[in-house]
Amino acid sequence: MNEINESHDTGSVREFTVSDADAGPYALTEGPDGALWFTLVHRGAVARRGPDDGLVTVHPVGDGPTVITAGPDGALWFTEYRAHRIGRLTPEGDYASFAPRTPGGGPFGITAGPDGAMWFTLSSADRVGRVTVDGEVTEYPAPGAFPSALTTGSDGALWCTLNQGNAVGRLTTDGHGTAYPLPTEGAGPVGIAAGPDGALWFTEIGAGRIGRITVDGAVTEYPLPDPAARPHAVTAGPDGALWFTEWGGGRVGRITVDGDITSYALSRTDCEPHGITAHDGALWCALETGSLARIEVRP
Repeated sequence: MNEINESHDTGSVREFTVSDADAGPYALTEGPDGALWFTLVHRGAVARRGPDDGLVTVHPVGDGPTVITAGPDGALWFTEYRAHRIGRLTPEGDYASFAPRTPGGGPFGITAGPDGAMWFTLSSADRVGRVTVDGEVTEYPAPGAFPSALTTGSDGALWCTLNQGNAVGRLTTDGHGTAYPLPTEGAGPVGIAAGPDGALWFTEIGAGRIGRITVDGAVTEYPLPDPAARPHAVTAGPDGALWFTEWGGGRVGRITVDGDITSYALSRTDCEPHGITAHDGALWCALETGSLARIEVRP
């Protein structure tokens, strides 16, 4: 499948159509081959966008591929939310998947852990799992309700958002969990990323805020200009700031570690931006309406 010509260009933002609107680009990451890899959640596929020619190649996988990330073994790892499995895809297209111990757990977030394994959340089962690159799976109770996204913190622990527990959780690699409640009721945290300041940054989709938590558990919240922005995913950018998607307003936001916020409009307010990642010196996000957006990082 070849990339269709860009559909929107404002100078800072360019959009590239990579699928039909029904396929649902959801999350994306830079692969070990320098390409941009993304999930097509409604098509049951993972796709690759070539770094030089923009060529899009689609690989069928299990049902409902959701969050994707690069693993320590040179492969792409992703959650299959509806198939209740963890998928692995090499850059050459070899696919395998692994079943968590808890059936029907709804795997969502996934990250490379500090111990050389992949860690994932089982949102529907309130558990966090670990899978080695050889496919050996273990699980631990999550420190709260509906663990969603997760990442490795500067302290060598796993940190996750507890969407229905209104908290952020910390889990050591031996399974000891701690929950840190959020000060805003109904915050509904989703995305989380390690920041350049050693803290964890997260989105509050229910409260229209960006949160920051230190590894000691101190929480700071930053309200967005649009209370209905519904921030979803967040990532560290190449400019020392945090970048996030505003699902409710069709924008991409940027927040400095000091809390200064700017926003970039996408082509449509209803384009449904979800995942976001740094790639090739810019920020890229997946628009569920069928495109990838590239946001230029300017001095």
